Amino acid sequence: MLDNLLAFFKKIFGFFLNFLVIFRGWIREVIPFLVVGMLVFILGFSYFFPEIVITVNSGEAGVLYKRFFGTVTDETYPEGIHVIFPWDTLYVYNVRIQTILHEFDIITNKGLPIRLSLAIRFQPDYEMLGMLHQQVGPDYINAIIIPEVESVLRTLLSIYDPEDIYANKEDILTRVIVEATEELEKKYITAKGIVIRSIILPDSIRAAIENKLVQQQLEKAYIHILEKEKKEAERKRIEAQGITDYQNIVIQTLSPDLIKWQGVQATLELAKSNNAKIVIIGSGKEGLPIILGNDYNVAPSSAPLNSLIDSNVPRDTKKSINNVK
Repeated sequence: MLDNLLAFFKKIFGFFLNFLVIFRGWIREVIPFLVVGMLVFILGFSYFFPEIVITVNSGEAGVLYKRFFGTVTDETYPEGIHVIFPWDTLYVYNVRIQTILHEFDIITNKGLPIRLSLAIRFQPDYEMLGMLHQQVGPDYINAIIIPEVESVLRTLLSIYDPEDIYANKEDILTRVIVEATEELEKKYITAKGIVIRSIILPDSIRAAIENKLVQQQLEKAYIHILEKEKKEAERKRIEAQGITDYQNIVIQTLSPDLIKWQGVQATLELAKSNNAKIVIIGSGKEGLPIILGNDYNVAPSSAPLNSLIDSNVPRDTKKSINNVK
């Protein structure tokens, strides 16, 4: 029994040794082909690596084109690394806000040319990037944005005079820019703004328009000055009327006795002054102290000072006047 078992193991071991010898010989024959195959694989992978492994950088997005199925319009590939088949193509778009400068000529309704200088700020619609690629392509700036803006501005501005365009009369330029922005929205482009940097006219037309604008501003200034003078004249009339009303009221409240009493009060105040040496009594029969009447050339009244004081001054002030004498 043991001999049979040993013979069985010897057969198995001999078979294994024969297999190793055969395999070693096969390896020696096949190994050059394996090395060549590996080299071909490595070289092929290195060659097709840029077509297989695609990097979408910051601020970019991708649209995949499958050779056997067409453009994928319902999916936009975000930033990062994407692995695709080498026979497919991933198109990468800049989806940041961009600005382009553009100049073009417009013929106005009078046949005069004007040149507009624009700054167009835009951004591709991220969700509709597949449709933009399928219907327009990567050169959408020259295929859509510039032609669309030019078409709208030429169509809408060609019916106006150069003067109206130059002066932006009735917000012509604002309405035209809004219209151009709406048209770009229909083409899978988000317009962030269209700025008219300058309007260039022929020198003779520009000089004439600027002169007219200056004259219009001068006319407005003159109108403002006239309005100001009218208001000032009205103010002076109101002031004069107020003074007249005040004088009429004062005249109605004055009486001869009140005037005499005020004159006596003024004489008493003068008598209290340290510099007062002489008290001058007014001229005429009813003359007031210090105040000269129309008849100041007439000889002074011979009435004594005590009589004037007795008739016009209360008793409690007589002593002060006598002391002044």
